[in-house]
Amino acid sequence: MCIMEDAVSRSSVESSSTNDDYVVVNGEPKLKITGDINDLNDEVSQSSKKMTSTLTPSSSLGADPQSPISSVDNVFPSSQSTGAIGEDPVSGDRVTDEGYTTFNGVTYLGCALVNAPRSEVEIYRNMSILNEQSKQAIPIELYVPRTSEGNVRLVDPGTDTDIACYKIHRILFCARGPSDSEEKMCFAFTCSHGDNPDSAIFQCHVFRCELQEAVAKILYSFATSFRRLPKSIGRSTSSISEAEVTAIFSVNLEFKEDDGKGSYSTCPKDKNIFKFRCDYDKKIVISVTQTGNKELRIERCFGLLLSPGRNVKDGDMHLIEMNSMGYSSDGRTYSISGNWEISEECFKVLDTETPKDTRVFLTVAVDLVICGIQEPVRFAIETKAKIFPHNERFWYFTKKPHQEQFFVKLKLTETDAPDVVQYEVVEVQSQTQIDRQKAGMSLQGLKHHRQMSEGVQSPQDDEESDGDEPLLSGSGVVSKEVTDDNLLEAWHEVLVKWHQNLSQRPKQVQQLAKKGIPEALRGEVWQLLAGCHDNSELMEAYRILITKESPMESVIQRDINRTFPAHAFFKQSGGLGQDSLYRISKAYSVYDEEIGYVQGLSFLAAALLLHMPEEQAFSVLVKICFDYELRDLFKQGFEVLHLKFYQLERLMQDLTGDLYEHFMEMGLEIHMFASQWFLTLFTAKFPLFLVFHILDLFLCEGKDVIFNVAIALLKMSRKDLLALDFEGILKYFRVHMPKKYRTEEAARELMAAAVSAKVTSKKLKKYEKEYITMKEQEMQQEDPIERMERENKRLLEDNMRLEQENDDLAHELVDSKLTLKSELDEVQDQNKEMKTDLTKHKKLLKDTQEEKHRLEVENQQVKEMCRKELERLETENSRNTVIVTDYKQICTQLSERLEKQQTAHREELSRIKILVKSCEACSKMFDADGKVNLPEPKIDPEKMNPKIVDLQQQVRELELELAQTKLALVESECKTQDLTHSLHAAVSEIQASKNTWFTKTLNSIKEVANTHTGKKEPKD
Repeated sequence: MCIMEDAVSRSSVESSSTNDDYVVVNGEPKLKITGDINDLNDEVSQSSKKMTSTLTPSSSLGADPQSPISSVDNVFPSSQSTGAIGEDPVSGDRVTDEGYTTFNGVTYLGCALVNAPRSEVEIYRNMSILNEQSKQAIPIELYVPRTSEGNVRLVDPGTDTDIACYKIHRILFCARGPSDSEEKMCFAFTCSHGDNPDSAIFQCHVFRCELQEAVAKILYSFATSFRRLPKSIGRSTSSISEAEVTAIFSVNLEFKEDDGKGSYSTCPKDKNIFKFRCDYDKKIVISVTQTGNKELRIERCFGLLLSPGRNVKDGDMHLIEMNSMGYSSDGRTYSISGNWEISEECFKVLDTETPKDTRVFLTVAVDLVICGIQEPVRFAIETKAKIFPHNERFWYFTKKPHQEQFFVKLKLTETDAPDVVQYEVVEVQSQTQIDRQKAGMSLQGLKHHRQMSEGVQSPQDDEESDGDEPLLSGSGVVSKEVTDDNLLEAWHEVLVKWHQNLSQRPKQVQQLAKKGIPEALRGEVWQLLAGCHDNSELMEAYRILITKESPMESVIQRDINRTFPAHAFFKQSGGLGQDSLYRISKAYSVYDEEIGYVQGLSFLAAALLLHMPEEQAFSVLVKICFDYELRDLFKQGFEVLHLKFYQLERLMQDLTGDLYEHFMEMGLEIHMFASQWFLTLFTAKFPLFLVFHILDLFLCEGKDVIFNVAIALLKMSRKDLLALDFEGILKYFRVHMPKKYRTEEAARELMAAAVSAKVTSKKLKKYEKEYITMKEQEMQQEDPIERMERENKRLLEDNMRLEQENDDLAHELVDSKLTLKSELDEVQDQNKEMKTDLTKHKKLLKDTQEEKHRLEVENQQVKEMCRKELERLETENSRNTVIVTDYKQICTQLSERLEKQQTAHREELSRIKILVKSCEACSKMFDADGKVNLPEPKIDPEKMNPKIVDLQQQVRELELELAQTKLALVESECKTQDLTHSLHAAVSEIQASKNTWFTKTLNSIKEVANTHTGKKEPKD
């Protein structure tokens, strides 16, 4: 057996933070097989006819076209999968009774350590190396289990003993050798070894078959084993499901762009499309919040990754440098941020300007280590972006992040410690994936989507279909792009002028609103039209109202899911959109106690929330209800609503007489189809593009616009309505009429007809008078007792309501008095404390001022001393400068004299040497070097005079005494010099001002001069 360390593989693969091959060891791996499974299918079928050796015929594959085996990724779920294949296994040499498929004629070439167990490059390289270099190949019988709970056995054919055994669920990857290479008869699989991700290693095991056709059969047997469950597992499915739990995480994604000022600003977002600008570095911010009942704490972030495109392979993701990670102050949200350097080559497509009407996809992933889960969990978010030029300016700016919900299915695992709860990940799915699967749009089902007999359609499919299902509220896509530059420039000029004087609406607004307000400006313009731009009073009231309780909370909560279910912002239960809509509806029910909560207003509130924050949306809603009198339609008895019905009926009679007659013949009354128009302002059923345009005109021109739109709808559907019966008409109003305006062209045509409709306020006033007269006549014809009873009942109800309001006001008054009393006591205590603090600070201020005055006086004195000392030093410096100049001049003169004397002495010495050399007798007294070479005088002691000898002895003694005296004189001068230095040092310490370098130099020169003078005198 050959086991080798593949050093190349360790350096050529990505780190574990960028590859989910390292995530699951003992959990639920997925078997991946290279090549196309359909090719394996054909090859196995053909080879079963050709193989005439010990192989038995294989059964028909009979693969289901919807089986995951034919999926585009060729990924097979592991043994934990609950789906089993119904066909028989592909036979090898024989199918044993123990549940194994046996293959003969297989040689085991060896194994190698790898770091990327699902990398085809690594598998092929190791296969090639072992096929060429392996010298100890072992012939074996290969036993492949028929179920996902068995072991792959390598058996010695001679002794029938196991050589090695590998659990099938630990096999991660299978590959066959390329058909055009020397490894065409080889196959390999990778297997994990270890009890946890930290200690796990991955080995690649390589085999060679005697027949090339056997390779396909073996790989197919592996795939079949992974898909088939043992009977024992089938019986215990219920017990397994009971141990499974689902954790729900809500993940928000934001992109921030470098603003060139040292900080980052949030990138704008149009629907689910982010808007980026070229050449700007960006920051990625991800917030993870757990919303389910199963509470799990995030330990840390294992990696933040990014890649262009969607359906990105794990190996193609690129690691992003993380800035920070951790929980927020409330401990509920875990935030991760990282820097995205856009200049990197791999992100070039995300830094290139996109053509018009095109988008680019990008995928952001985050790997989280969660307490109680064996392996890291990856959340991958796919989104879209549009790249604009470097200097692009955006009109619309939203702070709403991209939101995705993830469902993590966990299975309880057994641990050695009884008190420790450990889970393994069974499946991670996003809400988007679930919606795709429900709609039959998942990648696995894409090929056979049309063959499905039954399926659940998504709201997007409903929008495009012409079936009998009504269009869901909130349908349609509204783009914020403006193609007419002149229109955008006109609005810009109007808004600048309007902001200068908010009390006066510019004249051009009405004409521009008829064409439709640009989507990017609607939030701002609607607030200006409603007269609540920066209405701090209503916004502050909203913040207080949401803290109060409402008797309608249960009804509001029930209706939230019915409002704009087709829109992504309101689709998620418990999401940001539904929470905001709940708070606004609750706040209005408390604010307007007479009306309370009605479902019609929630649709209008939802439309406002799509363009502005909660506080501003509440302010506009209040203005619409009170200033535009929408709340009058909901008042008790619906008298105003019935007036509107009568006015619309009279308009139909005048403007669409034939349609009015047809409705009368069918017995169709106005309230049967028009009540929702008035109560919801057309927001409940029609596409959003049309809804927003209607609100543009409503806020600009007033409540009578509802009649213009209603007449335009009836006129444009006149031919269809005339051809229908009673039930057909009601179905047309409910289903087909809203779908008719799904396109922007149809909606614009309708609004043009509404603007040109001949509905005047004068005509509506006339119809109102007719209605009042008619009601008065009915009341006169009515029995007076019944009328009085009805009036008495109404007055009793009003009285009870007023009494209730009076009681509420009395309670509020008492509560206010108690609150004010408590606040007054607190203020008085604070006042007393502040007075004490004031006295203490006054004293401290006085002491500080005195200290300041003292320091100022000392400072002045120090300045004066410094000035005098500076003047003295300057004078001394001038004097010293003069002395130095004189000293330099004297030294120069002495140097000149010395040089002259030395020159004269050298000349005299040279002259004497010449004279000596010219004398024959004297020249013998000097050697070649010029030194005196006198012969030793020979003295005859007998001839010497004794007196001379004595005198010579006395002379030597006197010379010795003279030398001793000179030595004593030098020692005394040295001591004098040391005492002089000590004296100067003492004087320097006493008078620091005189201790300058110049003074020391002069003293040293003087002492040296004196020393030289003293030495010369004894010599003389």
